[in-house]
Amino acid sequence: MTENKYILTASLLFFTVFLLSQEKKDSVKITELQEVIALGKRKNKGVISHQELSGKELENLNSTSVAGALRYFSGIQLKDYGGIGGMKTVNIRAMGSQHVGVFYDGIQLGNAQNGTVDLGKFSLDNMESISLYNGQKSQIFQSAKDFGSAGSIYLVTRKPKFENNKKTNLSFNYRSGSFALINPSVLWEQKLSESISSSFNAEYVNSNGKYPFRYRKDGWDTVAIRQNGNISAFRGEAGLFGKLNKGYWNLKGYYYDSGRGLPGTVVKNSQKRYQFGKLWDRNFFLQSSFEKEIIPKYRILINAKYAYDHTRYYNREAFKDKNGVEKLSNSIDNTFKQKEFYLSTAQQYSLFHFWDIALSADYQHNSLDGNLANFAFPERNTELIALAANIRLYKFKFQTSILGTFVQEKIKKNFWSSAAARGKGEFTPTAFLNFKPFRNTDFNIHAFYKRIFRMPTFNDLYYTDIGSSNLKPEYTVQYDIGVDYSKDYDSGLIKYMNVVVDGYYNKVDDKIIAYPKGQQFRWAMINMGKVRIRGIDVSALSSWLITKDFLLNTRFTYTYEDARNLTVGPVMDYYKDQIPYLPWHSGSFLLGMIYKDWNLNYSFIYTGERYSSPANVPANYVKKWYTHDLLISREIPLNKLKLKIDLEINNVLNRYYDIVENYPMPGRNYRISVRMNL
Repeated sequence: MTENKYILTASLLFFTVFLLSQEKKDSVKITELQEVIALGKRKNKGVISHQELSGKELENLNSTSVAGALRYFSGIQLKDYGGIGGMKTVNIRAMGSQHVGVFYDGIQLGNAQNGTVDLGKFSLDNMESISLYNGQKSQIFQSAKDFGSAGSIYLVTRKPKFENNKKTNLSFNYRSGSFALINPSVLWEQKLSESISSSFNAEYVNSNGKYPFRYRKDGWDTVAIRQNGNISAFRGEAGLFGKLNKGYWNLKGYYYDSGRGLPGTVVKNSQKRYQFGKLWDRNFFLQSSFEKEIIPKYRILINAKYAYDHTRYYNREAFKDKNGVEKLSNSIDNTFKQKEFYLSTAQQYSLFHFWDIALSADYQHNSLDGNLANFAFPERNTELIALAANIRLYKFKFQTSILGTFVQEKIKKNFWSSAAARGKGEFTPTAFLNFKPFRNTDFNIHAFYKRIFRMPTFNDLYYTDIGSSNLKPEYTVQYDIGVDYSKDYDSGLIKYMNVVVDGYYNKVDDKIIAYPKGQQFRWAMINMGKVRIRGIDVSALSSWLITKDFLLNTRFTYTYEDARNLTVGPVMDYYKDQIPYLPWHSGSFLLGMIYKDWNLNYSFIYTGERYSSPANVPANYVKKWYTHDLLISREIPLNKLKLKIDLEINNVLNRYYDIVENYPMPGRNYRISVRMNL
């Protein structure tokens, strides 16, 4: 009945679109093919190629959050606990979520508590581009933080652009669909002067998160409705943007407030024992950037940020006795308050036309308060300094850097070992190389080496139930070599193609593995010692102009990953087992077709077999999964108003699957959205 309702709504909506499209239009018809053709192109001006989704390609994905968009990058593993409100984190090349640096408009999103960023909180409605870099970004004029991650994700939000002497841009979007989804958003951009503009974006999401699922394992087969997956969330952003003579400045405020249900695991006889989890988040940050060319060879960049995060986690475990009476067995109610202050300066000087050098220095202070018994109340001061050089000689591009990281930590409770509060200092090097063997073709050979480490998070060290104050820092060494070929065609059907193939070898010492222990917000921490990671990433993009009105874009990615535990010892007997939740094979395929004002997008996601725990035994085996998604949309210009209607059908074949074991994902579901631009 619910599906019929959405199908009927979609039919009425598209019938309305058809009628509107028959209205009289201006005699001159504008088809924005140039913008569409650029969809598949990869910006490859750095030493190492990167992956990017931007513009129309982002708009046409079957996803509403940043986490969903990242599924279409090679080398990415996504953990998703299901539904609209489920937590979503990413892992790049098996290095672990804590090794992923997520940068929002050039400044890192921090989380000293658990080291991960829930990317489900960030919407695509105001996103201009999403980029993925392995190693680090291919430039040296950046903060020292940019040098400090094994892999980086850059989220760039939309900046005001005004055409035809306009001073105001307004955009309204309303999205609805399965799980009683209500998702309105508004964007207002205002030109205040020739050099200053403002932007305000707000979004609300509400969903009951209830969806049917089927679970089959160990001879147990059940069909039920997923419970406690509801979400109510508000996101607001406001920004000021200023232009300077050979420079710019900006100021941005961000606020996120949500209440989410955290559904427990689905296991055999779970109807007798179950969990009820809730998570409340209030996140706020204020950040600013200033960049200017002081003299033709010298530039300076200053970043600053203050962030405050308030998190409350509640979990109740209950069971029903033989008479069906509910009895409480355990409950948790934890509150955490996290503060961060960050300041960074970067300077770049061009010694010669082929040689640039840069010096960056960052300071960051983190503190965490909690209501747990014997809580440590940790504080951490971190100083980073990076010296980098970029050299361009004939067919070679060479980039190198060395990062110094210095950490001082203190705790207020003597309950914890004094080893937990000791400081740490380390210098870590990086080197990138790009070689273009043929002058007249865009074929490049690239390689990089990087050594980096990360400190254990506050949760790793001090969480009362599971923290271990004696955890060691995690050291990683990365090796990468690959080829990149791209070409533009002036004639024929194909207009653009790009192929990138990378082989990599990573080593991790004292790797810390975090995996869910029945509750989403609580983790089990183990130190696996040594891990060896070998893999291959492949991505291929193309654009085809079939006729002057018919454009076709494709994107293909494939990842092979062999990530083995090489720890030898009597404590953990997992030698040469694949580390948890790392599939050997994964990939995606995107097909976009544009015909006049119509747009059809098809996407396919595949994740191969894997294991849910360090021991690769049949009990921990997780089956492969794949989904097919469709999106059809139409844009209708109505005088000064632009109307766009989208219909999405996700998981078309209604397959039941888990990304994280015992957390079933939704089957077939629908979304309809209407966007108006003024």
